[in-house]
Amino acid sequence: QVQLVESGGGLVQAGDSLRLSCAASRRTFSTYAMGWFRQAPGKEREFVAAISRSGDTIYYADSVKGRFTISRGNVKNTVYLQMNSLKAEDTAVYYCAAGPVVTTDVGAFGSWGQGTQVTVSS
Repeated sequence: QVQLVESGGGLVQAGDSLRLSCAASRRTFSTYAMGWFRQAPGKEREFVAAISRSGDTIYYADSVKGRFTISRGNVKNTVYLQMNSLKAEDTAVYYCAAGPVVTTDVGAFGSWGQGTQVTVSS
């Protein structure tokens, strides 16, 4: 497994931007597909975005398409989530995850970070 540490969360106003980062512990980072998921209070964890090992395949949830961008830097062992035009409904704890294949399925990711809180005030 790979250890993941998220950062970059915070309290912002609607319409603002945030950039989340997720640093991985292993030099084999480039062999993992990476994903971002989020969980709001009282709701199930939901898919946000995912990127393949090489970065050539990317998936987004419909709710964030056109506003969020996932990217990865395999040299720095880091995956990013640029979030623009934030809405109150984006408020959640955001988790990054690593897995063998790029997918929207939360169950396919075996390694998870501790999460970072994003709060968007309207």
